[in-house]
Amino acid sequence: MGLIWFMSSNPDDMVVQLNSSKVDAYFKESLHLIEFAILYVLFAAALKVHGRLTPALNIAAAAAACLNGVLDEIHQSFVPSRSSSLIDVAKDIIGVTVAYWIISKRKKPVR
Repeated sequence: MGLIWFMSSNPDDMVVQLNSSKVDAYFKESLHLIEFAILYVLFAAALKVHGRLTPALNIAAAAAACLNGVLDEIHQSFVPSRSSSLIDVAKDIIGVTVAYWIISKRKKPVR
């Protein structure tokens, strides 16, 4: 969460700048999906430390990651040279949803 907050506190070209503007834009837009999927996985792993990841804990991890996506966009709206949008919130939530689906559907290992 701290890394996401730090990155969104700085101009977007400070993090990475690629030669092609189209590639740069696509890369930065895909980061929304990736970073919030990773955040969800980290939340889920933290909740699983003391036992099984129950459906309720899994939903709580996903909700916490989605809430962080919303808060990150609100935060960006106050940062000069940054913008926020509902599209970005949707990308954050899609990233979380895909990771949630993968973890929820993962088969149990056979022993």
